[in-house]
Amino acid sequence: MEDRIEDALAGDLTRSDFLKKTAAVGLGLSALSGVKAIGALAASRAVQTVKWISPRGTLDVMDDFNLWVPIKMGYFEKLGINAQLIAGPIGDALACTKFVAQHQADMGYPSPGVLTASIDSGIPVKSVWDMISGQVFDFALPTSSTIKHPKQLSGKKIALGSAGWSAIVDPILVEAGVSPKSVKYVNAGNQWAQSVESGQADAGLAWEGLRAQWAGQGLKLKYLIGTDFSKQPSNVYSVRADDLGDAAKVDLYTRFLQGMIMGLEFARANPRAAAQITYSARPALQKSLKPQAAYDSFVELAEAYSTSNRAGHGWGWHAPAGWSSYLGIVHQLGQTKKRLTPAAVYTNNLVVVANKKADKVAATKDAKAFKLNATFQKVDPGHPNI
Repeated sequence: MEDRIEDALAGDLTRSDFLKKTAAVGLGLSALSGVKAIGALAASRAVQTVKWISPRGTLDVMDDFNLWVPIKMGYFEKLGINAQLIAGPIGDALACTKFVAQHQADMGYPSPGVLTASIDSGIPVKSVWDMISGQVFDFALPTSSTIKHPKQLSGKKIALGSAGWSAIVDPILVEAGVSPKSVKYVNAGNQWAQSVESGQADAGLAWEGLRAQWAGQGLKLKYLIGTDFSKQPSNVYSVRADDLGDAAKVDLYTRFLQGMIMGLEFARANPRAAAQITYSARPALQKSLKPQAAYDSFVELAEAYSTSNRAGHGWGWHAPAGWSSYLGIVHQLGQTKKRLTPAAVYTNNLVVVANKKADKVAATKDAKAFKLNATFQKVDPGHPNI
């Protein structure tokens, strides 16, 4: 396993490469490729390293602004943490949970499907943070479409970048009251968005952050936004289940979440600053997205990430109703052999403590004092609902 990580250090994927890779392997199955560790090693022996592994096979996306900001602003360091971000290997659907279980990483970012399939197969992990208390996936539609709700997708053609993505869409359709057997999935590869735009498919899978990128590429589409019609959960931060019985590990992961919450509060107070920090941290990203498109992608993600906080639960809250429904649906579909209990899948304990301890005032102050560069001063800030 260590050899696989070392072999992957050779390079990073661009966002364009990522889309091609996910089209070949399947986003919902957490296609992984390449490893890139970041963060200077702290001089103090008290500093502890937390290795976080992505499900995408690249770090060249706006999605992880909640980690880049606390790295840049020194929040993790002040909390005694050296955060290392790993892009991960490709070709193993369960890699970001298996690497955690095998101590090659400390915290993974699996989709709900990967998390539940991992636990069901005996991989001992558990979620401590729900990135979005709601659905991250959307449906793209042709601009001329009359479809206004997922229940109208019955009998329609749905474009996917990979056949494996049906495991993402099936639970969404069931929640909407549509039988997955009634739809026809069209595996359109990395042209799945274009197949929707041209009307070759009635709808296509999309997700937050991608909508802005497609718009930046000139694609003309409209969307059914997942958080408007679905209560199902999104990707989570999972750790080894046994670590949750170790007070020292619980303290470490809680501090990690504190730093991340400070990053999210920073982004809420100064969205353009958070986008600038993330954009500047990834030179390859700058080659594939213009600053405005990168900012727009960030805003879509930031609005989604803040759902539980806006609802009064704090950042990272696992919504019990959404999870309960989802666990029943994936069992019904045969994606898990047994119906998993919420207690076996996630805990809100660390989220509650981290939200209380995070220095949100300091993060907000830092954000307001942050000086934008000339490029991001020109970016249209819009009116983000963060």
